[in-house]
Amino acid sequence: MIWNKLLQPDLILEGSVLNLSPAIIQQYGLKGLVLDVDETLVPFTVGVASPELQQWVAQIRTCVELCLVSNNLSEVRIGGIARSLDLPYYLGAAKPSRRKIRAALTSMDLPVQEVGMVGDRLFTDVIAGNRLGMFTILVEPIVHADMALRTHPIRNFEVWVSEILGASITPKESKIHKS
Repeated sequence: MIWNKLLQPDLILEGSVLNLSPAIIQQYGLKGLVLDVDETLVPFTVGVASPELQQWVAQIRTCVELCLVSNNLSEVRIGGIARSLDLPYYLGAAKPSRRKIRAALTSMDLPVQEVGMVGDRLFTDVIAGNRLGMFTILVEPIVHADMALRTHPIRNFEVWVSEILGASITPKESKIHKS
């Protein structure tokens, strides 16, 4: 697989994961979602799911299987978030490694092409999902209010490199969805 294919998300969602609606999920025929945690579901410094995230999970779980897969090693933090959402989870995934995502796919018992990999990072979430043949969804990071003005140097670098390598990361009308 060439770099621009590895780095190209299937869907670039404007806004956070909370904008991923059941209608969008059904439009792409997805039956499961593997969700990154840090800055995809919660800010990096937060150890609990927000009421908005809990509501979103309650709504989304009616149409798809859900599983958390995080590179984070903190059982206390990631386990606490997963338990507050009543979701299965895997720690220390070392994405773009595929091992823990494969374990999540096995637990879901769904064909890989019917499962979306949802994350805020190209070099971890999107590459890992694309390497497995999943439907990849790039979302904007959720950051703590105190850090809202902070830029995302790592993500900005990933977008820059990805575009140099031929991936189209700039949202286009045909690929972008608003709720």
